[in-house]
Formats: sequence, C-alpha cells, structure tokens
Amino acid sequence: MSDRVSNFLGGSPLSVIVKLVLLSIVVGLILSWLDWSPREILFWITDFFNWLWYSLFGSLDRAVDYFILGAVIVIPLFLLSRLMKIGRR
Repeated sequence: MSDRVSNFLGGSPLSVIVKLVLLSIVVGLILSWLDWSPREILFWITDFFNWLWYSLFGSLDRAVDYFILGAVIVIPLFLLSRLMKIGRR
C-alpha cells in the first residue's frame, strides 16, 4: 500500500508535503507582491471562460448564418463531384 501511495505522489509523502508547503509559500509571496487575491484569480478564470464561450458560440444566429454561407459553396461542389463520379462509371 505504501508503495502505491509513494508511486502516486512521486516520492515519500513527507517529502511531497514539504515540497508543496515550500512551493505554496513561494507562490503566495509572488501573488502578494503582485497584489492578487485568490478571489481575483478565480474571477479572472471565470471571466476568461465566459469570454471564450461567447466568442466561440456567441449566438445561434451567427452559427446559422455561417452554415448557410458555407452550404452555398459546399453543397453544389458535393453534388457536382457526385455527378462527375457517376459519369466516370
């Protein structure tokens, strides 16, 4: 059982805990120096994903417009290629 835990953690549990504590202190110092709070970071992350969602899937109207615009070219080319393939046989 201890081997599985050590394998999962990447070392002995005590050394991993010490490394995590030291890394947390260093990151906390850097974030304090930048005057960032955990709440601001979480808000930034959620705002980023909201912006990403609305940028990619902003409105269904735009998606329908893109579909129609692409279909005007794709459907005739598809039909033409099918007709040409039938003509070869």
